[in-house]
Amino acid sequence: MGGVLPAIILAAGASVRMGRPKVMLPLPGGHTFLSRIVRTLRDAGLTDIIVIVRDAALISQALPAYGVPVRAIVNPDPDRGQLSSLWLGIDAIDRPDVDAVLVTLVDVPLVSVSTVRAVVDAWSRTHAPVVRPVSGERHGHPVIFGREAFEPLRRADPAIGAKAVVGALGSRRCEVAVNDPFAFDDADTPEQYERLLRRAGQGS
Repeated sequence: MGGVLPAIILAAGASVRMGRPKVMLPLPGGHTFLSRIVRTLRDAGLTDIIVIVRDAALISQALPAYGVPVRAIVNPDPDRGQLSSLWLGIDAIDRPDVDAVLVTLVDVPLVSVSTVRAVVDAWSRTHAPVVRPVSGERHGHPVIFGREAFEPLRRADPAIGAKAVVGALGSRRCEVAVNDPFAFDDADTPEQYERLLRRAGQGS
């Protein structure tokens, strides 16, 4: 894989539509959204994990008794948007031995270990500036950004987010076909959360 591949979990949203912090939402098996994502990333071989939050106190509550080391960074102004959290994460991981960073959302808690590994393996082979899972016309998480994408991301318009950078890299990005519906479904509302729980219980 070359240098270290850190991971950033973006979890500083206000959860307005959900009505309660998504990092702490329970999942089958005794996990929270956050602890499940962290376990998945570690099972896929990622060890340098950063979580961007709006309230550091939620980390200890969302990762109870798992003993999983993560670095929590508080976004002091999370209402600037998701891109502001990504900037903090990139600044935290940007060092000479880092060639890329994996980024995922707390909203996508049930993505599989095999999907994470597939995206990491694709980046290891191609060193493409953007690597992401796809299924048909859908694209999901996690996404790997190569170092050459760091500065364009830092200069991106917060109103647009990372989409413009991904679009600008166009033909150079690597898209990895996966059979993992959980890589593409955000849980932003109580209804989406209930649907996620039903699908998790069905093993789909």
